[in-house]
Amino acid sequence: MMSIDKKLISKRYYETLIEGIENVHPIQILGNMYLDEQQEEVSELSFIRFAQGEVYFHNRDYEAAIFKWENISNELEPWAKKNMADAYFELALLSTAEDIYKLIQTDSDVLKTEVLLQLFRIYVARGKLDLAVEKIKEAVSFNPDYRNVTEIAKEFFEEHQDWKNAIELAVNESVRTGDLAWFDTLLSYVEQERMKKTEPNYFNEALVELFKLDLAKFERLSGAFWNNYRNGDLYISWIKEFNQILLYLESGNDHTWRDLSALYNDTYFEFINGKYLIRELAHLIPNHLANWVKITDSKYALIAAASTLAWSEIFTNSIDPSTLNTAENIVNRSARYHDGLDDGFKLFESVISWAKINGIEIGKRFEWMVHELLDLRASNVLITGVDGNSKSNFINAVLEENVMNESISSTVMFKDDEFIEMKEITDEGIRAISDFSDAENITQTMILCKKPISFLYEHEIAFIDTPPITGLNRFKNDAFQYLQLADSLLFVLNPDTSFTEEELEIVVKIRDQASELPIHFLLNGMGANELTQEIFDNTVSRVNTYFPKSKVFAYSGHDDQYALSSFLKAMNNSRELEEERIAKVQHYVRKTIKYLLERRVEIENGYIESIKWNENLVTKINGATHQLSDLEEEKTRIIKRSFTKIKDDIKQGLFEDIPKILGSCSELITEDSEFAKIHIKLNDEMNHRISKHIEEAVMPRFERAINHWIVEANNEFEQGQGFLNEMSKGFNDLYEEDKLVLACDFRVLDDWRRDADRMTRGSVQLEKVNILNRFSPSQFLLKSAGKLLGALQQNNAMLHNKYKQFVENEDYSGVADTISNQFFHGFELFEKALDRDISMFFSHPLAELKAAMDESLKEIEEHKESLNEMRTNPETYRDPITLFQLKLLQIEWMTSAGEGAYQY
Repeated sequence: MMSIDKKLISKRYYETLIEGIENVHPIQILGNMYLDEQQEEVSELSFIRFAQGEVYFHNRDYEAAIFKWENISNELEPWAKKNMADAYFELALLSTAEDIYKLIQTDSDVLKTEVLLQLFRIYVARGKLDLAVEKIKEAVSFNPDYRNVTEIAKEFFEEHQDWKNAIELAVNESVRTGDLAWFDTLLSYVEQERMKKTEPNYFNEALVELFKLDLAKFERLSGAFWNNYRNGDLYISWIKEFNQILLYLESGNDHTWRDLSALYNDTYFEFINGKYLIRELAHLIPNHLANWVKITDSKYALIAAASTLAWSEIFTNSIDPSTLNTAENIVNRSARYHDGLDDGFKLFESVISWAKINGIEIGKRFEWMVHELLDLRASNVLITGVDGNSKSNFINAVLEENVMNESISSTVMFKDDEFIEMKEITDEGIRAISDFSDAENITQTMILCKKPISFLYEHEIAFIDTPPITGLNRFKNDAFQYLQLADSLLFVLNPDTSFTEEELEIVVKIRDQASELPIHFLLNGMGANELTQEIFDNTVSRVNTYFPKSKVFAYSGHDDQYALSSFLKAMNNSRELEEERIAKVQHYVRKTIKYLLERRVEIENGYIESIKWNENLVTKINGATHQLSDLEEEKTRIIKRSFTKIKDDIKQGLFEDIPKILGSCSELITEDSEFAKIHIKLNDEMNHRISKHIEEAVMPRFERAINHWIVEANNEFEQGQGFLNEMSKGFNDLYEEDKLVLACDFRVLDDWRRDADRMTRGSVQLEKVNILNRFSPSQFLLKSAGKLLGALQQNNAMLHNKYKQFVENEDYSGVADTISNQFFHGFELFEKALDRDISMFFSHPLAELKAAMDESLKEIEEHKESLNEMRTNPETYRDPITLFQLKLLQIEWMTSAGEGAYQY
């Protein structure tokens, strides 16, 4: 039976009034009831009016319905107002409907909810989506269990892609109801990547609730969140929050966490691949590892445990002891790990790659040795000893070829191979060679010789032959560098000396450096006086005193081949070559990491030394630059002063000679002279005599002086160059190379010689000077007198005397000055260019010093920046190395699977 609230909602209240009356239209029934009620003394018409309004509404007579509902004054009044608003809604009078809805006051939760839903519909219809969101959220918050209210909200949010509110609804309803359908809705949003920008802790409560309800769904939802946040800004935050949640949740053993185990594995290795600094991980990893160990499946159990134990060794006290005990038990229960060799080599390659990126070269020979350990087809036998002949004779006999002799000072590795190949392997690189003569034949070099060698093939071994261990530097012999490349060592003895104190000292040193390396001895009787049983017994006794596990074999030649085969097989019996190689690769990784740590200190000290050295160099260059500037000023002053003196001397001579030459022209004046034109004749003669004097007397003298001046200037330049050569030598001693060449530009002298030749050769081209045609008063009178009186013969004697006196006594200083200025014009231009020319002479050394200064200043700045970076952010170098150490420990733990217990 329908409740009263449902009847009011569906506008079926009228059915309660007409119940039992059939086959009569509700309008007629209610009309009759209305008339009957009016006849009552105290009538209550509101219920009937309310019911009539409902019938009119169902028959779409909305105006009649509104009219009826307007006059309701009993407890149904709020519902009547709501129905009026519904009618206006149907009439599309949305604003009127909204106003009426807002005026409704009621204590009924149902009516309040209905009003909120109707307002929501109005706002949707009017496009007021913000208000629609507000009302639907209010309805969900006020009465979430109300019929379809959450579904309506969900559909609305999804339709309008309001994922923030959709997610909020899904989370809240998941937690409130525990309904798995809402968790499925949340999962769909996550898988659609709708919440990448939502803080992970927002979902904590939902995840905890789902963990209690369904572990499989919890794993799927957690994995979806994990992948959603991966590579985003909130990834670290998600890992932190999720691990914090899972740390305190216990699931028992009923569920296998396959997906989460894989995610924990992938994320852990993402964290330690070098992308993050350790300080960014320190607060994350312990909980991450603890949870990984707790939930791991069988596929990732060993790696999870090994990772945890390795982290604990590097970062002590960071992981709970109970987690460490669990991890240790997993390692002990695990089967043997088969990928240790490959993992170790991959780690080695990662370390080498990182070193190269950071400008550190490990060396090609070192890399080759590690790569060689991956070849498990043959066991490497290192053959060494003090006596080079004994060792070479044994190898030549076994290989049935005279390949080794004392002239070969490099280490040689012989390997059986289908094809013939020889390589020279050094720290700088690997190159193919045709035979031993092509090799550089020096220490620190490995020669790899591959070819078909039946003895090596049959015994599945390779020989590594080192130079004899002798001399003061015997402990730096190649043999000590290849101990980890060897799987066993055969120390060749000469029966004539038989295990001397020197040999004992060497073998003890070898054992100290490679304690796990099996060491055996071979007495080579080939070429010895006699290999007796007594010598053999004494050697065995002495060897066993110090090396009780070592074997001794007496070899006399080809007849002992069968016995030698048995001896070599016994050397390798009961040995796990792959496990030993794993340890060797790990040794090389550890050695490389140690080298990188040492290089960190060396690099820092190198920067410090470089800065000091360059600062000292800058001081010296600065001083040298000042010295060079002083030298340039000094040479400029000397050379210019010398040139100026020459010019002044010549000029002084001209000032003395020109008046005499001009005065001597009076001899041309006679009583017979034509005084009207005598001044023209005299003027021409004076110019001619001056030109002749300059060309025949002055110019040769000037040429000699200039050439001598150039010689003196060359001497000055040579002195300067000598000084700069000494300066260059001093700087190049500091550079330890011929880096600085302070060469001056002696082409300046060639330019001067060319200019001097141009100025002093050929006839002098002087402009004709107006000497007697100038208009001084005395000259003017004399010339005028000559013109007026020239025809009067009696005046010639007087004019002759006057002219003669005038020419002889005239002041020619102005003329001398004019002629001097003309003559020296070119030389003065030359003189003015001397500063520039001398500056050009010294320009290259100055430029060289400036370039050296700039280079040193740049290097100081760069190294200071690098040093500051190293000191300010030491973790940028240190952290990757620490993570390499962590990965190495991790591999070591994995390869120790099934071995003894570890106590905490």
